[in-house]
Amino acid sequence: MSATVLVVEDEPQIQELVAVNLEHSGHRVLRASSAEEAQAAIRAELPDVLVLDWMLPGESGLSFARRLRADERTRELPILMLTARAMEQDKLSGLEAGADDYLTKPFSPKELAARIKAVLRRRAPQRSGDSVEVEGLRLDPASYRVSAGEHRLSLSPAEFRLLHFLMTHPGRVYSRTQLLDQVWGDHVYIEERTVDVHIRRLRKALEPSGHDRLIDTVRGAGYGLRTA
Repeated sequence: MSATVLVVEDEPQIQELVAVNLEHSGHRVLRASSAEEAQAAIRAELPDVLVLDWMLPGESGLSFARRLRADERTRELPILMLTARAMEQDKLSGLEAGADDYLTKPFSPKELAARIKAVLRRRAPQRSGDSVEVEGLRLDPASYRVSAGEHRLSLSPAEFRLLHFLMTHPGRVYSRTQLLDQVWGDHVYIEERTVDVHIRRLRKALEPSGHDRLIDTVRGAGYGLRTA
């Protein structure tokens, strides 16, 4: 599993410890020392997960988490909150503000990496690195293989990412804009109609196994993966 992690921590030693350990785990790490710096980083590039300290200069991590949850662009951003506060009410406050998980300082770097993987598995399963299978169609991110039974299907990198996202979010319909953000990244400018082209190519690649029927088009709304 490899993800882009934004670490928001104002204590340099802790920020360095967290960042180095996450990089050793294979993640790409962005850094910020305040909510203001974090907001600028998120405007430039939406990370896969946010590691957020509660106590920050200026705006607190708690307030920043609430603000992110109120914004449509960052509403689904996985947030893991770090804090020295160990009281049960403090943990509840963090979770109620929108944090997906809560880690009390001091903590083990291995535990942090495990918590990040768990958060990604819940919030962004396409980033977890786990294999996924739907009605005999199997996709393995580790080996970059898509297969149906004994037959391997050939997909371009863009179609692979698109299929991976749809297979890990079945039963929901996503607009072209949402698919561009999730599959290509919201910091990359691509025409919305590009999604239509890749959907057509994906269907064609899935035709030999009959799995093209799983790709659902909802006129005026977008695309999804059928669950029944």
